[in-house]
Amino acid sequence: MSVLDVQAHCYAVAMQEDETTLRTRLATAPQSAWVAVDAAGVCAYLVAYPSSLGKITPLGACFDLTWAPDSLYLHDLAVSARAKGKGLGPALVRLAWSVGRDLGLGKSTLVSVQQSQGFWRRLGYEPVVPLQASQAANLATYLGVACYMARSL
Repeated sequence: MSVLDVQAHCYAVAMQEDETTLRTRLATAPQSAWVAVDAAGVCAYLVAYPSSLGKITPLGACFDLTWAPDSLYLHDLAVSARAKGKGLGPALVRLAWSVGRDLGLGKSTLVSVQQSQGFWRRLGYEPVVPLQASQAANLATYLGVACYMARSL
């Protein structure tokens, strides 16, 4: 199983991002992308990058690195059905926080999708409002209820 397979099992078709975008992101921020592997292959992944508080990456867009990042943006966390309940999601997030702190970043941010706000709240994230109009437009690229959230590292 690959990252693309996990993504296909975790997200609605309209929320899936193509292989070229995923590869470009990995090349842009390789220090903040992780996978968990079991006997069947990749079973979870997290893709993040250093960013700025209040800046939202539109769905399907490549990462836009900033000169003075202050947060680690968790763009995509996915855990396959066979790995659910094993703590891989929170473990990957804690790893990301550690890397963010090592990079001198004070915050972690993300867009919560597919009714995942409860998960993120349990990890200490809270909604960020209001958003600049341009960032609200970026948030609107995500289907359904999407919420920009942040927490201190």
